[in-house]
Amino acid sequence: MIVIGIDLAGPSNHKDTVMAIFELQEGYLTFLKLRRNIGDLDILEEIQDQSHKDEVVIGLDAPLSYEDGGGDRIGDKQLRQYIVSLGMKSGSIMPPTFNRMVYLTLRGIKLTREIENLKSNNPISIVEVHPGAVIGSRISQKDLEYVLSYKQEMSSRSFLKNWLGQQLLTKLPSYIDEESHMIDACAAALGAWHWKDPSLKPNWLIPANLPLHPYDYCC
Repeated sequence: MIVIGIDLAGPSNHKDTVMAIFELQEGYLTFLKLRRNIGDLDILEEIQDQSHKDEVVIGLDAPLSYEDGGGDRIGDKQLRQYIVSLGMKSGSIMPPTFNRMVYLTLRGIKLTREIENLKSNNPISIVEVHPGAVIGSRISQKDLEYVLSYKQEMSSRSFLKNWLGQQLLTKLPSYIDEESHMIDACAAALGAWHWKDPSLKPNWLIPANLPLHPYDYCC
């Protein structure tokens, strides 16, 4: 199984879009490659290439639906309550139609449609993931401070790089802590793995609710 975590930015912000690609090997997620500064076509081509080798599971850090009429989806409300209960800040979860989010939501929905249309030799599955919550719901309470500061501080990202290794993500490159987007892409892969692997489970999940919300949402 190939597991891909994507930290998606808005359509015009290729620079902050990061894709981390892993392969499940004997109970470990083994790092294969990391791609940065990529557009939609780059993402689609990479997914298609990987799908020729094995089943592909994709964790996308972006809203993959929106609430009809605007505002929070049920999952946004519930996840916000969950991360606050962990000691995290609520502001990392915004309504998909909020001004700062709407272009990211547009890209997320468009990209999933294009992924679904790929011709592949193996199954491709998609889940919406919140990387910060993936980390915050698994890290010890005494180390939660690193989750709260990794967007700003490299020392926190270095700690989380080592922590990801303890979560059985192996062969991570030394540069993975240079930007928070790379940490987020790896955390998205971790969340997608726990969602898909029958021997594991996500720490929080709201199932897809067709037709308006076609993808599971988890951490």
